[in-house]
Amino acid sequence: MNLVVFLITLLAISGLVAAYITWRLFGAARIHRLWKFAVASAIVCLFFMMPINIMLRRAGVTNIGVDILVWTGYVGIGFVSALFTILALRDVLWMIAAAFRTISERPGRRKMEGFPTAVPQNPGRRGFLISSMNYGVWATASIFTGYGIVQAKKIPDVKEVLIPIKGLPSDFHGYRIVQITDIHVSPTIRRPFVEEVVEVVNSLAPDMVAHTGDLVDGSVDRLAYHVAPLERIVSADGNFFVTGNHEYYSGAVEWVEKVKRLGFTVLLNENRIIARGRSRLLLAGVTDYRGGGFIKSHRSDPLKAMSGAPSTDVKILLAHRPKSIYEAARAGFDLQISGHTHGGQLFPWTVVADLYHPFSAGHHRYKNTQIYISRGTGYWGPPLRVASPSEITLIKLVRL
Repeated sequence: MNLVVFLITLLAISGLVAAYITWRLFGAARIHRLWKFAVASAIVCLFFMMPINIMLRRAGVTNIGVDILVWTGYVGIGFVSALFTILALRDVLWMIAAAFRTISERPGRRKMEGFPTAVPQNPGRRGFLISSMNYGVWATASIFTGYGIVQAKKIPDVKEVLIPIKGLPSDFHGYRIVQITDIHVSPTIRRPFVEEVVEVVNSLAPDMVAHTGDLVDGSVDRLAYHVAPLERIVSADGNFFVTGNHEYYSGAVEWVEKVKRLGFTVLLNENRIIARGRSRLLLAGVTDYRGGGFIKSHRSDPLKAMSGAPSTDVKILLAHRPKSIYEAARAGFDLQISGHTHGGQLFPWTVVADLYHPFSAGHHRYKNTQIYISRGTGYWGPPLRVASPSEITLIKLVRL
């Protein structure tokens, strides 16, 4: 039943988007209605490629045809998103211009005739202007998509973040935590990308490496070869991992065991103590915020993650989703390190992420706890990043 509701909802949304784009770009064009219908149908099909790809992967169907389908669907959705956004912005500006024009005219001549009232009333000039603007929309969307692909596929820059902690022991002043997260190894992110990420991580000489979930989109059988370079990550005090929501879509139990074989300590509502001289740091990790909905024993619990630990000088929590911050603050953690949001990944979803998530990216404070949210090392879905660059994060603890 849930699948039926999802498909009906997706059909309604994709149909509305397709109708709007077709109407605004081709409504006045002298082309046959069948061609307009074909364009709208193609847009709807792009929306359905993503769930079809997911179902095929879960069914174990893997071949070059499926990979082509994945690339076509994801790039196509990115392009359609750009088209829709640019058209909507254009139409909003037209409506604003039309409103100002109406207000500025004499009272007897005020008349709203729709979007194009702000363009020349001569039919020939008006048609030329609209056609030119439509070509501009296509060109802008193409540039947007191309730029987004380049930004998504490049190796992430290193982002250095200083986290001041009151009373931090001198033994941990300058402690280097390298965070990687949301790599999303998949048909569009493969072993070469992972190898380059590993090379950057090792070049930072980390005291600790923290992977905060969403490593993969696919099964262990399909992606084991592509994640294998992670076993070459070297750090002084160990490599740690917590599950993200996409691990549960891809077989969380199998991936937990695989990640352990890659040399990571997986923290499932657990903790480890890191010692420097006489000072102690508690590193805890929780399962994904929604993990309990997939595996009952994986219900996320920051308080449980602290259980059994001795008194320590610093308490750090690895949690995939920023929403864990509320329980982390109640439990008394000094710092939470998270991912999940991608910072919205591309405009205008960057704005949506800011509205939806309590904290969508960067360094924030909640009560007596601090939180850092990475924009992610890879990407999910459309291989595009615009206004939200990927990152490999070097977190340095400093004494306040």
